[in-house]
Amino acid sequence: MKKLICFGTTILFLLIFSCIASENLYSNSNGFDLSNGENGKAPTILLNSGYRMPILGIGTFQLHGDTCYNSVLSALQNGYRLIDTAYIYGNEDKVGEAIKKSGVPREEIFITTKLYMSQYANAEKAINDALQKLGVEYIDLMLLHHPGANDIEAYKAMEKAVREGKIRSLGLSNYYTEDIEKFLRQITITPALVQNEIHPYFQEKDVIKYASGKGIIMEAWYPLGGRANRTRLFEDKTISSIAKAHNKSSAQIILRWHLQSGVVAIPGSSNPNHIKENISIFDFELSDEEMNLINGLERNQKHSSFGRRN
Repeated sequence: MKKLICFGTTILFLLIFSCIASENLYSNSNGFDLSNGENGKAPTILLNSGYRMPILGIGTFQLHGDTCYNSVLSALQNGYRLIDTAYIYGNEDKVGEAIKKSGVPREEIFITTKLYMSQYANAEKAINDALQKLGVEYIDLMLLHHPGANDIEAYKAMEKAVREGKIRSLGLSNYYTEDIEKFLRQITITPALVQNEIHPYFQEKDVIKYASGKGIIMEAWYPLGGRANRTRLFEDKTISSIAKAHNKSSAQIILRWHLQSGVVAIPGSSNPNHIKENISIFDFELSDEEMNLINGLERNQKHSSFGRRN
């Protein structure tokens, strides 16, 4: 009898340990399929809208004039096919000019832009203005930039634009679990993507889990931490040691962590070398142990106060 009790206790312990291990260990099933990725050519993910989107792109926040034009042109020349802009960035026209100059066929480029809160009350005009500034016949993905007055009405105008062929996919930015849950009850087209601040010091696991359950992709703005965290992240002992082991930069390790976590990343840069470096992350893989080490860096340390925490 004692042997049976001992055996049963051992089995129970192993089952509990297994559950804990499976909860803590990173599994490739949680991330994107990166097997067909190449340096200079990011894989794509199928959105719930039925369209495919590259899982790595370039962000254009704080890029203006010729700097923005040259950055987007450099990105397209280095294989990027996802470009993120917004009305409030004041550079949609320069993004459009770079796209035309690049010679890359329009259908190969995935353009994301955003309506700002000041545009929500007259969203139909704002959508047409974005099309004109970008110089395109359709926008691949349009987001609401923040929760705000008239955001439901603005989203419904975007839904109308989808029916008219002006927009292909819809999404939200700086919305959190409670915001999304409330939002979904009032609209028809489920967002394809939610774009929030995500990086190793602010990992948003709760929002990612919730969105995933709804078939919504998460995308990281400031995936490298932004001004408040970038230097600390690059110099973080955990990240820098992993970078050394793979002969990669800290930025490359962080971006690879995002993709293996199933989060789209849109790092911004005006440096051609960094632009090329950021899309050269498909010739190595982070181990489960390395993923867990980076997962352990969570500090709930947000760069900005954009959006609401729940």
